[in-house]
Amino acid sequence: MAVATDEPAVSTPGAAGMPEVSFDTHPDRYRHWTLRPDGEIAWLTLDVAEDGGLAPGYELKLNSYDLGVDIELYDATQRLRFEHPEVRTVVVTSGKDRIFCAGANIRMLAASPHEWKVNFCKFTNETRNGMEDATAHSGQTYLAAVNGTCAGGGYELALACEHILLVDDNSSAVSLPEVPLLGVLPGTGGLTRLVDKRFVRRDLADVFATRPDGVRGKTALGWNLVDELAPPRRFDEAVRERAVELAARSDRPGDAHGVELTPLARTIEGDIIRYPHVSAEFDRPRGAVTITVHGPDNPVPEDMAAAAAQGAEFWPLAMTRELDDLILRLRANETAVGTWILRTAGAADRVEDHERLLLDNAASHWLAREIVHYYKRVLKRLDVTSRSLIAVLEPGDCCTGMLAELALACDRQYILDGPPLDDEDSDERAWMRLSAANFGVFPMGNGLSRLESRFYGHAEQLNRLRENDLGARLTPARALELGLVTAAPDDIDWEDEVRLALEGRAALSPDACTGMEANHRFVGPETLETKIFGRLSAWQNWIFIRPNASGPEGALRRYGTGSKAVFDRKRV
Repeated sequence: MAVATDEPAVSTPGAAGMPEVSFDTHPDRYRHWTLRPDGEIAWLTLDVAEDGGLAPGYELKLNSYDLGVDIELYDATQRLRFEHPEVRTVVVTSGKDRIFCAGANIRMLAASPHEWKVNFCKFTNETRNGMEDATAHSGQTYLAAVNGTCAGGGYELALACEHILLVDDNSSAVSLPEVPLLGVLPGTGGLTRLVDKRFVRRDLADVFATRPDGVRGKTALGWNLVDELAPPRRFDEAVRERAVELAARSDRPGDAHGVELTPLARTIEGDIIRYPHVSAEFDRPRGAVTITVHGPDNPVPEDMAAAAAQGAEFWPLAMTRELDDLILRLRANETAVGTWILRTAGAADRVEDHERLLLDNAASHWLAREIVHYYKRVLKRLDVTSRSLIAVLEPGDCCTGMLAELALACDRQYILDGPPLDDEDSDERAWMRLSAANFGVFPMGNGLSRLESRFYGHAEQLNRLRENDLGARLTPARALELGLVTAAPDDIDWEDEVRLALEGRAALSPDACTGMEANHRFVGPETLETKIFGRLSAWQNWIFIRPNASGPEGALRRYGTGSKAVFDRKRV
C-alpha cells in the first residue's frame, strides 16, 4: 500500500521514459516560485532553478519552464483564492535581472514524447484560464510586472494577466518567436489572446508573431501588446501604484479567514486509487477506469460560517480537490487508459443540502463563491480531457444537481432500468434529478450549460425541463424519454449492454475518438476558451508532429545548434 499526502512532484518513471507526475506541492517546497502575500497585494515571483527540471536532460535557463514550474504556479493560484481571501491583486513578476520569462523550455519540448507535450500545454492553458477566471469572478486581479525580456510562453503568462506593465529600458521586449524560430505555434493561447482579448489589429499581430526579436517600449504600447510602460527608476513604484488601484475595484473581504488547503489523503493499492470522497478502479485489459464520486457522509453545516470552520474537509471543497487531483494524475500518468466510467454513490439528500447551501450563498460569501467556481473549473477540465467518458447510473447512486453535471459531461449515459418493482420510486431503482445547478451555474468553455450543449438547437426541450422536471425524481424511463440518457437497459441486458459499449470504444482509434469527442462536446458559439483548446490545440498538436518541427532537420531539433531548419515547402 502506498499513502500519498504531500509527496514530491515526481515519483517513479512512467511511460516512454518520462517521470510519473504528482501534482502535490506547497509554498514551503517551491523551487521556482515565491509566494508573498502582503495585505491586499500578493507577489508571485518566478525565479526558476536551472537544475530543477521535472525530467533529466535539460536545464531551465532564462526562467524557462516545464511542467514542474507550472505545477507550482497552479498550486499558488489555488492557495491565493482559498487561503488568502484578503488578497485582491496578484503581481506576477521575475526574480531575475532583465529577464521575465523565456517561455517553455525548448530542450524539454524537443525531447518529450508527443503526449507529454500535449498534456503539458493543456495543463498550462488551464492554469492561465484559471488566472483569468480569478480576475473575472473572484475579484483577484492579476498584474504582470514585466521587468525584463518576455518571450514565448513568458509573454503568454503575461497575456493571461489583466494588466501588463513593461519596463521601458530600451532593451526589454515582448515576443512570440515560436513561428520564426521553432516552426510551431505558441502553445498556451498567445495568438488567440492577441486578437480576441487584447484586440491587436490582425496585420500587426501577423507582424508581431513573425518577428523573433519581438517589440519594445512605445511600439509595444502602441500596438496594445502591453498596457503601460515605466522606466527602471520608477518601475517598482509604478507596479505598486497599479496594484493598489486594481485592488480598489475588488469586493473580496479584508477580514475573512482563509481555508488552508491541507495535503490530500490518497491511497494507492494495486489498481485502486482512493480518496475520502473519490475513488478510481482500473480495468487495464479494457483500457478503462471506473471513477466514483461519493456524496457527503455528514449532514450539511448550519451555515457558511460553520462550513468554513470545517476548512478543507467541507464536502464540496474536499470532493472537488480530490476529483481535480485524480483527473490530473490520470491524464499525465495513464495515457493508455482511454475510457473513463463515471459513477456517483451516496445519499442524494445530503448532496442536495450541500449544493443548496453553496448556491444560496454564492453571491454573498467568498468561500461559497470560490467553491462554485472551482467545481466549474474542474468540470471544464473534464470536458477537455481526451478520454471517452461514459456515465453509468445504478441503484444507490446520487446523480442529482451538481453531481449530475458529471453524467451530463459524458459522451454517453447508461441507466439501469430494473429490477422490476411495483414502486418506480423505490430506492432499489436508479434515478436522476435536475436542479438549478444544471441550468448555467457551471458553464462549459463555450459559455453554455451542459444541458444547453446537449439540447443545442432545441430550446423548447430545455424550457420544458426547466418548467416541468426541475427537482423531480426522474425514473429510468422518464430520463430516457427526456433525452437525458443514451440508453436504459433492463436488468437482464444491463451487463451485456455496458460491456459491449466499453469493448466497442476500446476497438476504435484513440486519435479518432479524441477528435470526434471534442467536436461533439463543444457545440454552438466559439469563445476565447474554445479557440484555445480547440482550434489552437488541434493545429498545435498537428504541427508538433510534422517533420518541419520535429523531424531530424526540423526547427525544434535544430534550435540552438547553429544549423538552420530544412522545411518541406508544400502546404498541406
